[in-house]
Amino acid sequence: MAGHSKFKNIMYRKGAQDAKRSKLFSKLSKEITVAAKMGGGDPDSNARLRLAIQNARGQSMPKDNIDRAIKKAEAGDEGNFDEVRYEGYGPAGTAVVVEALTDNRNRTASNVRAAFTKSGGSLGETGSVAFMFDRVGEIYYPAEVGDADTVLEAAIEAGADDVVSDEEGHTIYTTFEDMNDVGKALEEAFGKEAESQKAIWKPQNEIDVDAEKAEKIMKLINVLEDDDDVQNVYSNFTMSDEVAASLEG
Repeated sequence: MAGHSKFKNIMYRKGAQDAKRSKLFSKLSKEITVAAKMGGGDPDSNARLRLAIQNARGQSMPKDNIDRAIKKAEAGDEGNFDEVRYEGYGPAGTAVVVEALTDNRNRTASNVRAAFTKSGGSLGETGSVAFMFDRVGEIYYPAEVGDADTVLEAAIEAGADDVVSDEEGHTIYTTFEDMNDVGKALEEAFGKEAESQKAIWKPQNEIDVDAEKAEKIMKLINVLEDDDDVQNVYSNFTMSDEVAASLEG
């Protein structure tokens, strides 16, 4: 469940697409269930649930799946999940932040540590790399909502901090505190919900990597995201379009 840059989408293009989508739906369902359990099953009065449902819709998750996840929380069918953050260094000295929802901290910690170790990286203490990132809001709209200038103007009017546009869509950044207000303003401006809206760890500076290093980093991210307990993975690497294209081959 990485961000919306071109190269991060590579992990969804490689391998079995159906399996990836099934796992993504499972993680979205878990977030919906946890949100509903913590704040109730009414999205109008539960901001976290409202965002979880919005993100699930953005990934074309069926309504039946969404309703089932909420009912699990209301029926108390799900166990207790803890929100845990892991931090460490991956290949080429890249910083990595991992967010998880787990009912067994020992299992998750062991799996995450093994993934780092096998990639030649190392799992660190909480806070060991988070200082290299900012906690911000990320709102994503597909390209059809408007051209870059139109979206930039609307985002500034809504109180956003930055917009990054490409041929696929528009990624709008806000402060963590302003994310919900900006999201509502953009929804009114565009007449539709964002494809996704969430709090992320945005790197303050990025490390440019070559194809060999990029492949190793992407492998680590794939292994982490393949873990059922891991919800999101963030890193501070970037790569050229040419390197990204070589990995898609």
